[in-house]
Amino acid sequence: MADGTFAALLFIIGLTDMGMNHCGSTEGCLAKTDIVPRLSLSGGQVLERRADEAAELYLRYDLGQMRGPFGAALGLSLGEQGETWAGFGATYTIPFGRSGAYAELHAMPGLYFDNGGFDLGGTVAFRSGLELGYETSRGWRMAVSYDHRSNAGIYEENPGVETVQFKVSIPIH
Repeated sequence: MADGTFAALLFIIGLTDMGMNHCGSTEGCLAKTDIVPRLSLSGGQVLERRADEAAELYLRYDLGQMRGPFGAALGLSLGEQGETWAGFGATYTIPFGRSGAYAELHAMPGLYFDNGGFDLGGTVAFRSGLELGYETSRGWRMAVSYDHRSNAGIYEENPGVETVQFKVSIPIH
């Protein structure tokens, strides 16, 4: 799963959901729905691949709207050696009934600056991943996430990194 698999799943599952559940409305398949925005903070570890293991902090803001089944989010991460990634992209959440448990896929293109740390091969870097979590009755979310970052082969070198993190997300009312 250390490639664009999560991004492909987001679009395949999301577009299927959109066709089955969102395209019948008079507003269209990508009708705007207002939702509660969220602010998330994650902390975790960049896994060994070609990079050395290192800590990373990740701040994400989920916008207060959806288009069809897709949410939108802004992200900013900072690695232990100064690596910085900033991006914007799509999210797709799959609730597991009324249990509070959920899965979320995300795919976010962005800009990456190694700042002397691990080199991803170029400035453009894509982040995609899977989050498994639980949402409380007050809207707080706790989750474990796994994601992949790489340049998707647009540069000659494409080493990529994976990150495992613990995430806390709060609704902003």
